Amino acid sequence: MKPDDQKITWVREPRLGPTGRSFLPLFVQGLMTTLRHLFRRKQTVQSPETRHASPDPLLYRGVHRLNWDDQGRVKCVACFLCATACPSHCIDIIAAESPWPDREKYPESFTIDELRCIFCGMCEEACPVDAIELTSFYDLSGKSREEMIFDKEKLLSVYDQTKNTEPMRTRRIER
Repeated sequence: MKPDDQKITWVREPRLGPTGRSFLPLFVQGLMTTLRHLFRRKQTVQSPETRHASPDPLLYRGVHRLNWDDQGRVKCVACFLCATACPSHCIDIIAAESPWPDREKYPESFTIDELRCIFCGMCEEACPVDAIELTSFYDLSGKSREEMIFDKEKLLSVYDQTKNTEPMRTRRIER
């Protein structure tokens, strides 16, 4: 296109008044925020000696877990939707043919790189069978990178640790 083309609409920069050109309103707004926080009661948690309680553990996004179904099998059907939805590409699934007649596939291998994960919850939202969920565990640490790669057994063990305190999403909806 040429600059003198009639189809081009040129947009002019808006003219700012004296308050728009000065930083005074923004400075006052920042000062008011500082003064508001200055006189609030401070809360200090002695972590890790004292664990802090999350305001809503059902909404908190911590360590992942894989859920078991009612028959004691891994609930995942290896549809790869969680791996596709993951923006950080930290989920790897290897599918195998299922020995059970009610599904076609199951995950032979399911790994999540917790160091790469941004804990956005997209995997949880994408899962059609609620097989993967985020728990309220927040104190995640390891001495090596390999310890922070959670395989299927480790993810299922997180479910075993949290099944009483944090029910599956489908159980929460039934209440």
